Amino acid sequence: MWRPFSERTGLGEDAAMVDVVAAVHAMPYARPSERTPLGALTEWRGTCSTKHALLAAVIGQRWPYTRPQLIHRVYRCMPADAVRDFGTAVAAAVPADGLWDVHRYLVVHLDGRPVVIDVTFPHGPAWDGRGSVPVACAAGTDHVAGPDPDADKRALEQAHCDPVVREPFIAALSVAA
Repeated sequence: MWRPFSERTGLGEDAAMVDVVAAVHAMPYARPSERTPLGALTEWRGTCSTKHALLAAVIGQRWPYTRPQLIHRVYRCMPADAVRDFGTAVAAAVPADGLWDVHRYLVVHLDGRPVVIDVTFPHGPAWDGRGSVPVACAAGTDHVAGPDPDADKRALEQAHCDPVVREPFIAALSVAA
């Protein structure tokens, strides 16, 4: 994954992890037509799932000792949360009683401690290369992804989310971001 990533971003062999994270962070938030790390890289856009899968693949290849781990957070988004975090246009897609979503982010291990990296939205806080950044959603229940993170996320979505309610929210996020 490093070679196509390097070609796409112009980052060389001497690139630091913070540079790789910044490049993925800068990608626009929108679903690629192929919901894979390669799809995100090719179309240079992604959601929490594809951007973090891409980041995990690149970091895992370049810095395997950091043990990148994808995490899925099941959380409830209420209209007030959406207004605060994303604005009124996105909040308009959230029902009055809220909606359930599953958010993906990444944890790496630096200096013996877990560090949260969330690059979902380009306007979110940048990673400083040392500490954690806030997860780009409300508090919830975290689930460590297994060998097939996409299957894990789909199972959590099926168990917790109503696609009829969730899909307009994701679409609104794509337009707003």
